[in-house]
Amino acid sequence: MELGIYGVIAVAVIVGVAAFSKKLGVAAPIILVLVGVGLSYLPGVPDIEVPHEIILDGLLPPILYAAAISVPIVDFRRNLAPIASLSVVLVVVTAFATGFLLYTMLPDLNFAAAVALGAIISPPDAVAATSIGRRLGLPPRLLTLLEGEGLVNDATALVLLRSAVAAAAGALASPWAGVLDFFYAVVVAVLIGLAAGFVTVFVRSKLNDSVLDTALSLAVPFVAFMPAEAVGASGILAVVVAGLYTGHASPMKFSPQSRISDRINWRTIQFLLENGVFLLIGLEIRTLIDDVDPSVLGVWTSVGIGLVATLALMAIRYLWIGPLVYGLARRERRHEKSTYRALLALYYFRSHPVANPRQARVRDRLERDYERRRADLEQLRQDRIDWRGGIVLGWAGMRGVVTLAAAQSLPNDTPYRPQLILIAFTVAVVSIVIQGGTLPWLIRLLRVEGIDADEDRRELATLLETISSAGMEALDERATEAPETDPVDPDVIERVRQSSFLRTEAAWERTRGSRSTDEKPHQLFRELRLVVVAAERERLLELRAQGTFPSRVLAEAQALLDLEETRLRRRPGTGDH
Repeated sequence: MELGIYGVIAVAVIVGVAAFSKKLGVAAPIILVLVGVGLSYLPGVPDIEVPHEIILDGLLPPILYAAAISVPIVDFRRNLAPIASLSVVLVVVTAFATGFLLYTMLPDLNFAAAVALGAIISPPDAVAATSIGRRLGLPPRLLTLLEGEGLVNDATALVLLRSAVAAAAGALASPWAGVLDFFYAVVVAVLIGLAAGFVTVFVRSKLNDSVLDTALSLAVPFVAFMPAEAVGASGILAVVVAGLYTGHASPMKFSPQSRISDRINWRTIQFLLENGVFLLIGLEIRTLIDDVDPSVLGVWTSVGIGLVATLALMAIRYLWIGPLVYGLARRERRHEKSTYRALLALYYFRSHPVANPRQARVRDRLERDYERRRADLEQLRQDRIDWRGGIVLGWAGMRGVVTLAAAQSLPNDTPYRPQLILIAFTVAVVSIVIQGGTLPWLIRLLRVEGIDADEDRRELATLLETISSAGMEALDERATEAPETDPVDPDVIERVRQSSFLRTEAAWERTRGSRSTDEKPHQLFRELRLVVVAAERERLLELRAQGTFPSRVLAEAQALLDLEETRLRRRPGTGDH
């Protein structure tokens, strides 16, 4: 009963703060942390210490899965190199650098335990950075880097933490054993995540009830997480891989009703869990301070070490991001050259007749490869990250819930354990409040522009126009194939054609600030319209594979098709015709 009351209060606080934060113009996670700190010191509020297993094993998998299913795999592929640099290499470098710093400041702490704490505070939080970044309207590529980094770096840090704790306890035979353990955890997690994603997508695609499908989707994060953890791999990475696969396969395998239900339900889950963990961070402050033994290391000394560690984390991140931004510019030039070489290879096949089916397949493969490279290059040019974007990317490296939960997972016999947890807490809160609170000011100062809404509306109208042509071809084929004894009424065909035209016109009119509505179909009209929508969806998937349009525009067009198909399909038992 008491737990239920606390839960209701927590939800009320989260919803109230989220609504208030929009009016105030401050990201909700920042306010929730401060509200949690204030609530923890109110009379009658009990000591709150959430076991780390609940966060790491219970809350983190669905949070990361909800984030992963919304990350376009095309954007992830385009930025794989910088994401790997930030989420793997930088985490390892930061863990050892800050670990060495803490090793010099805490005399009773051995180097392996210091690296363990370095691994705890090294990964920027997926929740903190992206929730604040979305609220501020960061440029799409910066958000992709932050999302990709936040999804993968938790796995890197937790695997490194496990190896460091084992080394501190003398359970590792040599440093090479830790390296092998790391690669084992990564490779096995990727395989398990792909297997979990494939199996769950296959099973869900066979369900005709969106309620059953959504219910099963709630188990997917744990279907990937538990087997990976059971065999010593990274459960978090397995969840991320399963989420990426599911999000990519969704338009091809799931019904529109299931996709719409998934989007709404997982957005709600993500909202409650993300904001709930920030509230928990604030609520635990009093308990963390009470656990510190001043005879070993005082509270203010621990907080001071946490501030020093925070400054070190900022410095290391900027030292890394400077060369990274320079490398992105060079990578773009290399991509230009490789695209040009692909075009030259294609010119040979275009200028010579195809002699056999094998050459035809090679030509088609080169055509697809060139279109993909050209689309990648165009998006890289449009979303180029310059020095201003690099400054924002560095300042957005906020720590969060994983840092605090991982710190609480340290063995009880670790020297300075309560102080280490307080140090990790200081790093997380200071980065969220200071960096997150000043990020809007920094963006305005540097004049970093986010998504251009007018340009997105024009892109959407162009995309709808492109896929509508495929739909019209399918409609003409369907009308041609109709038997002479039962010809399709030309008026119905024209109504179907006009529906696509009106939808595209509505998109163009929205670019000029006006609106339009589609006609309501009857049964035959609906059947023909479904043929058109199916062809449009197929063309949309082809364009997604090519990467011709921005992922956010493709997602919006996908949502429009889902809504239209849901409206067109008759629901069993309703008598809707």
